[in-house]
Amino acid sequence: MLNFFKKKENKDKLDQGLEKTREGFFSRLSRVIVGKSNVDEEVLDELENVLISGDVGVNTTIKIIERIQKRVARDKYINASELDFLLKNEIEQLILENHPNTLDYFDLPAQSHEGKKTPYVIMVVGVNGVGKTTTIGKLSWRLIQDGKKVLMGAGDTFRAAAVDQLKLWSERVGAGFYSKGMQADPAAVAYEAVMEGIKGGYDVVIIDTAGRLHNKKHLMDELSKIRRSMGKQLPYAPNEVLLVLDASTGQNAINQAQAFTDATEVSALALTKLDGTAKGGVVIGVSDMFRIPVKFIGVGEAMDDLQVFDPKEFIDTMFRKG
Repeated sequence: MLNFFKKKENKDKLDQGLEKTREGFFSRLSRVIVGKSNVDEEVLDELENVLISGDVGVNTTIKIIERIQKRVARDKYINASELDFLLKNEIEQLILENHPNTLDYFDLPAQSHEGKKTPYVIMVVGVNGVGKTTTIGKLSWRLIQDGKKVLMGAGDTFRAAAVDQLKLWSERVGAGFYSKGMQADPAAVAYEAVMEGIKGGYDVVIIDTAGRLHNKKHLMDELSKIRRSMGKQLPYAPNEVLLVLDASTGQNAINQAQAFTDATEVSALALTKLDGTAKGGVVIGVSDMFRIPVKFIGVGEAMDDLQVFDPKEFIDTMFRKG
């Protein structure tokens, strides 16, 4: 029964978190189909504007429109009142193409090297202000609730409050903490944090990184150096590179994703601040454009408001009326 109530609570929070996106999307969609009896070129043109204005992204919007055009051509006649169902179906299929099952995320595989237990290593990247440190804190809390022993590594050594902020989160959630202080070499922090993770018998090591984006070459060099340093400790590290994006920035989140995917091998996405924006459509666009699974979404300020992304539930909630 506890799991049932927890799942219902998460659905309620997701419903509240997507309220602004849902209301904005359906108000625009309803204007497209009012007075129309079937889906014609005019309706499709207006639908294209709805999707683009909803921050789905131009390329993804074109892909969705082309899919709907094929359905219309195949079925010969589709009533305009059925457009929301058709749109939901096509978007759902698009997202599911990029998402293996992430719902068992916290059941992380045991790691070993040279016959010894070693930690699962997560490298977290993203620009300043997107909620990167908060995401690390909430992710650590979830892992600890699941019985994992977690170590945070303070690799963002350039921003004045970054080290202190991460330390506060470690104390708040009960995670270990490793730092070399301000202005330390981030690669050295990563190397030694992984070493500490091995020595301390940690299940998971999460490495924070600086959020500077002043030029791509510097970003690429810095992230590559951090990755290589971890690999010197553990050949498989990092297991995952998690890119944190602020959903409220809309298309700017897609630009940031482009910069970071150019700079390093991003394997997972977390989109924060969905509860404060009507730009939730960016989840669809960023997932499709970069073919990288969205693993987490942030729908509030509470500790458990970082949710594992469920594609079907997300789309069902986005298209729920009333």
